[in-house]
Amino acid sequence: MYLRAEYGYPPQAMSKAPQPKPYILGIHAYVPGKSTAGDGTVLTKLSANENPLGTSAAALDALERARGEAATYPDPDARRLRERIADLHQLDADRIVCGTGSDELLNLAVQGFAGVGDEVLFSRHSFAVYDIAARRCGAQPVVAPDTDFTANVDALLGAVTPRTRTVFLANPNNPTGTWIAPEEVERLHQGLPSDTLLVLDEAYGEYLDPAFQRVGFDLAARYENVLVTRTFSKIYGLAAERIGWATGAPGLIDVLNRIRGPFNVTASGQEAAIAALGDDAFVTNSRVHNAAERDRFVAAIDALGNHGLVCVPSEANFVLVRFTGDVTAEAGLSAVAQAGYAVRHLPSQGLPDALRITIGKSEDMDRVVQALRTVCGEAL
Repeated sequence: MYLRAEYGYPPQAMSKAPQPKPYILGIHAYVPGKSTAGDGTVLTKLSANENPLGTSAAALDALERARGEAATYPDPDARRLRERIADLHQLDADRIVCGTGSDELLNLAVQGFAGVGDEVLFSRHSFAVYDIAARRCGAQPVVAPDTDFTANVDALLGAVTPRTRTVFLANPNNPTGTWIAPEEVERLHQGLPSDTLLVLDEAYGEYLDPAFQRVGFDLAARYENVLVTRTFSKIYGLAAERIGWATGAPGLIDVLNRIRGPFNVTASGQEAAIAALGDDAFVTNSRVHNAAERDRFVAAIDALGNHGLVCVPSEANFVLVRFTGDVTAEAGLSAVAQAGYAVRHLPSQGLPDALRITIGKSEDMDRVVQALRTVCGEAL
């Protein structure tokens, strides 16, 4: 609403509206995975990398019990949840902070350590939130070349300048599903200046073989400039509750605690997450199911290689399928939607020829394969 002269405002004020910072206008808002077709038809979501097995029964029970405390504020420090995370991963609870999903913590990692004139570095085809996190505080996003849809450590290190304040590495990476080995993660860290923050985004870390899951934690325990983020949205099946956490040196955790939202994790979310951490069988079953169905799906898509369909090797709970022949990604997207499924087309992330497909239940993957076989002209 414009200001009116009759209220005593000067003429120059009457024609002005609040103006955003110029760098805010450079942000393209995050677009979540779709769950409907263009005509509004509800589709089964294989577009958001959710757990097809749902949520641990123990976590659901904890959610229901916590609903009775809806009138009271949650523990602002999530003390019990942090202690449970620390026990499970052999970490220090005082070096853990919880967030509204790991997205909040990724944004805070930039906000706390970068600003106008600084640079935030990440690999091409990385998580879209990194670009947003940089721009929202006026920093410049810098994109390093990748190799075969995988982060290239040499390229990342070659892009570091005196203005680089934060480096993001998603491992496994979203949306490509690729992964770099622990020794490569360590080499990246060793090549960075000590005053540059390395954020290891491990949203899909629990899908890795447990033998490869500690590299980030060990680096964060030894160095002052490593922050590791995890989430309960993926393998734990608690995406609706928005719960994430990070671990790092005391100085890093102190900064994030200063600027995070108060009461940023709900009481029900805290209780559900605590219960989920105690259900090892659910996590193991989710990992085993994902690996088996992913292998089966990749084999089926590989059989369509003569039509130009190619799977990018994935260590996550999704597969990036590239369409390099006569069948386009748009055609594949339409065929899968007609079969009743929503998957992710990512031209805005430089992947116009690819679909990111979440690993779902066995019957879901069969139907997606059937749809892609049909659009390729293969008999069922």
